[in-house]
Amino acid sequence: MTPSPATPGDRPEREAGTRRFRAKRDAILAAAAQAINEQGAKGMTFADVARRVGLNTTSVTYYFKRKEDLAAACFEHTLNELQVMLDEALALPTPRERVGRYVALIMARLARIERGEAPPFAVLSDLRATEGEVRSRLMAGWQRVFRTTRLLWGTADTRAKTDLHGARAHVLLENGFWLPVWLARYDPDQYPRVEERLMDVLSGGIARSADIWAPEPVELTHDALPAREAFLLAATRLINELGYHGASVQRIASELNVTKGSFYHHLDAKDDLVIACYDRSFEAIAEAQRLVDARGGSHWRRLASVVATLLDVQFGERGPLLRSTALSGLTPEVRDAMVARSNRIARRYAGTISDGIAEGSMRAVDPLIAAQALVALQNAAFDMRRWAGTMPRGRAVELYASTLMFGMFDDRAAG
Repeated sequence: MTPSPATPGDRPEREAGTRRFRAKRDAILAAAAQAINEQGAKGMTFADVARRVGLNTTSVTYYFKRKEDLAAACFEHTLNELQVMLDEALALPTPRERVGRYVALIMARLARIERGEAPPFAVLSDLRATEGEVRSRLMAGWQRVFRTTRLLWGTADTRAKTDLHGARAHVLLENGFWLPVWLARYDPDQYPRVEERLMDVLSGGIARSADIWAPEPVELTHDALPAREAFLLAATRLINELGYHGASVQRIASELNVTKGSFYHHLDAKDDLVIACYDRSFEAIAEAQRLVDARGGSHWRRLASVVATLLDVQFGERGPLLRSTALSGLTPEVRDAMVARSNRIARRYAGTISDGIAEGSMRAVDPLIAAQALVALQNAAFDMRRWAGTMPRGRAVELYASTLMFGMFDDRAAG
């Protein structure tokens, strides 16, 4: 028997059902994004997501059959939102207007999140820890976002400009990802000022227009216990690449061709490992700042030398520094302590910038905001190792540093 055709009265009911389905699915995605930001994709559970939206676990599985499907949907939502913002920015006529629009859109979204009018983005730090077809699809989405960001500066007509635009795109994106970490210290009515001051740093850089890039990097010391240093280096690389939950103890041990027992010889638990990696990284940054300050010279030269030293570590084999990827895997107390350590690093940058402004060796920028932009730059440089490996190391350091030191529209580094 053929089913009777739907009557016009059925349509509103179907549409209402579709709206309810989408609303519930969106609520699940928002809750899952919060869980991912707090615990990482692998630490997220259906039970936790269900609790956040007032459902039972079975109801969540009606929308997403597997936890991996839910995490992938959250990542895809973030990538799609970024792509929409970038496409809107790309419609403007000049690079400066495009970058300004993108920053404005990010800030507007963060303001809506703060007011409870929009769900948070799921951070993309665990994206590389996905596997199989899902990983391929998500990485293709990330590549599209990156290439669109690079186009904000137009089509490059030389290899040098392609390299420079790539560095700018990466630093711009990473500053957007880092913003929620430090923006919480500002009242929402201050967001327009933050946007203006951040855009000032991105546009004009920190250096005066007459300054040149001539850093004097310092040599950092190594851990006094070589075996422990090797273990922390291997762990840092894997956590940077795969996130806290993706970098299992077994994978770290396999990287060094040792047993899991060797891990527990050095550290009592995995959280202890991440804390030790952060301690190692923070100490390297602080050591670079101390050594450069002890040598003296203008504060512009000091800042350039610290940045050059740390970028060389991030691009080199004896690095890297642990990035914020691991924060979502830590307990709130430990995470807050690590953010506090990062803020001390930023305040030292801010002090150097303030002194540079006072002595006339740097532009009059907002030191606190410029410092956080520098933290984002040094934090994210690890991801650009392959890019840096296509050119002499000093050239890679100069191009990447120029994005903030001289601004995103100064082409002297591409000359």
